Amino acid sequence: MRKLINSTYITLDGVIENPMWTAPYFEEEAASLAGEQTNAADAMLMGRATYDGMSVAWPSMDENDPTTGAAYFNNVKKYVASTTLTNPTWNNTEVLQGDLVEAVTKLKAQEGKDIIQYGYGSVTAQLVRAGLVDEVRFWIHPVLEGGPSLTSPLTDFKASFELIDTRVHKNGVIIASYRPKTAG
Repeated sequence: MRKLINSTYITLDGVIENPMWTAPYFEEEAASLAGEQTNAADAMLMGRATYDGMSVAWPSMDENDPTTGAAYFNNVKKYVASTTLTNPTWNNTEVLQGDLVEAVTKLKAQEGKDIIQYGYGSVTAQLVRAGLVDEVRFWIHPVLEGGPSLTSPLTDFKASFELIDTRVHKNGVIIASYRPKTAG
């Protein structure tokens, strides 16, 4: 069974939106881990808000420049959880139809590599509730940004996770990887 890996950039105050604050921290070490993630994944899952941001940014980047990652993002199979998107324009994108939990359960049951998901919102919250998220990787950045925080979509839900890996970069970024904690 494929694993669903959520990878989210976050500030110390829990902000995940419009992560322009990550640019000074995306150096060789971060690029290496980002490459490991994309090499291990042959599909990407996202909600509508993430799709709207990424589908504008990535197609305008140079796919011939290996440092951008544009070739991967523009060509990987993409699945969007949305009830309003009907005609996605970003290459190799499919809108999931019907019940989200059922659709993702079917995706995970297919042969293939990991499914990577960026950002953390209502789609991720639904999938965590359903036990479908295998790992969450928070790229904790040493900045305070203000604004809506990660916990906004989770105000009515609690979950416990166990730490499975921590990487501390010289520039202050901490990447903490967690998986849902099982009862027992």
